[in-house]
Amino acid sequence: MFRRHNVAARIFDRQISTVAPGTSVHHTRRFYENLVPNCTIYEVECPDHLYRKITEDGQYLICFSRNHQDLIVYRPTWLSYSCKEECNTNDLPQKAKRFESFFSQLYCVSLASSNELICKDFFLYMESNQFGLFATSTTQNHDAPVGGAVQGVPSIEKITFHLLRLEDGVVLDQKCFHNDFINLAHNMGVFLYDDLLAIVSIRYQTIHILQIRDFGNLVDIRAIGTFCREDDELFLNSSTQSMLSHEKGKLHQLPENPVENGLHQSEPSSDYCFLSGIKQRLLSFIFRGIWNEEPDQALRVQSLKKKFYFHFQDYVDLVIWKVQFLDRHHLLIKFGSVDGGVSRNADQHPAFFAVYNMETTEIAAFYQNTADELYLLFEQFCDHFHATARNSLYLNFISSHSNNMHAREQLRSAKNKASSSLQFVKKMLVSLPFSCQSQSPSPYFDQSLFRFDEKLISATDRHRQSTDHPIKFILRRPPNTLKFKIKTGPEAGSTDSRTKKISSFIFHPFLPLALSIQQNLSLQPSVVNIHFRK
Repeated sequence: MFRRHNVAARIFDRQISTVAPGTSVHHTRRFYENLVPNCTIYEVECPDHLYRKITEDGQYLICFSRNHQDLIVYRPTWLSYSCKEECNTNDLPQKAKRFESFFSQLYCVSLASSNELICKDFFLYMESNQFGLFATSTTQNHDAPVGGAVQGVPSIEKITFHLLRLEDGVVLDQKCFHNDFINLAHNMGVFLYDDLLAIVSIRYQTIHILQIRDFGNLVDIRAIGTFCREDDELFLNSSTQSMLSHEKGKLHQLPENPVENGLHQSEPSSDYCFLSGIKQRLLSFIFRGIWNEEPDQALRVQSLKKKFYFHFQDYVDLVIWKVQFLDRHHLLIKFGSVDGGVSRNADQHPAFFAVYNMETTEIAAFYQNTADELYLLFEQFCDHFHATARNSLYLNFISSHSNNMHAREQLRSAKNKASSSLQFVKKMLVSLPFSCQSQSPSPYFDQSLFRFDEKLISATDRHRQSTDHPIKFILRRPPNTLKFKIKTGPEAGSTDSRTKKISSFIFHPFLPLALSIQQNLSLQPSVVNIHFRK
């Protein structure tokens, strides 16, 4: 039976019918098929800022100054204007085609001090308290002394995390790291889950777990790396002292001239070399797994030689790349070589994944990045890897191949076309662990509602190669019509085709409002277009 899908028909249908239990939100989101951005203001007059994102609750637009010193926060509003004379409903008056008609500035705060700069690709938002986490840092030093750090990892003299109350821009707390390296690009080195914060020090191989209190304090909970439990360091120090005392007692019992007796005793050293606590947990888990595979003692020894001792140094040399929360007690940790941990493209480097229980300090699972078992978990339970806050209203509706049939069909089609199953699995698992808050919850990226070219635009927060062709959003359900288009850059197209341009998109989480920003690699101002429903 033919059914009309205009807004009036949808409202009437909502009044007289009852949807299946648990589907009311998805049913209501179909209204977005009618409420789409149908108007564009090209090259809008706007401040020359670096536009970062709109928060997941739609309350704030986060921007940074061009000199990477100041934070500028705007409140998204809706277009409103009045005309003294008769208004042309088909065209907006010139005063309405300004940035200030859609966004009102709340404040401007200076975050960076002395030789620090704001990390423009880093921002995390705590929706429950409307706190924002920002980062400033000095430049990298590739010739810094190692001093107990991992060889080959650059050093940053100072990295500062700033916790702000976005309502008024008050800095509530700060956390500093000195002579360290934390990957801040696209939130890769930091993960926020509810009120827990995980910060990965690649240089010193430590996972710092902090808690954000309601009053705005950053409180250290634990540090996972060299030690796993709070009393590990105390236990090792006391054991070392007792061993030294025992060794000194032996020295007093030896003959006065030990050389004549064929003995030469040196002073005992207190510099005992231990593997880190997390590395010992990992090695013991791998050993026990191989040990339990073979019941026969002779086969067990052979298996240990091939699978464990032969690769022992490779396991010892693994470094932590990235971490994410799976829940409040479990971490997904990605290990790999030093080169892969600091490079922008780690696709070609071998990698391993471990599930770590913070309460028991045990490794619960360990996989290589070519493991079919891990890929099946990723395919069927992808949403569990997108660990979102429990009180988030919009992040729980981001499309994935585990909750959307169209995304699942697209994934399986790509899998069938792949020439090598092993390379396909490796390619898919390279995104794990997921970067925190890296996807837009906008309903226009809901793949059950719209179809679009993911090479040009997607929910993932990334810069993309700019194109002069408009990006089309087509209805997923019949009649499969074109609902709206988004075009980056000037309305007439680019005048200089030789200059490489990149584009980024900022979508409001629930309003039909979006920004498209086109910039070239030079220092020229960006071209900003506003797409909205008129």
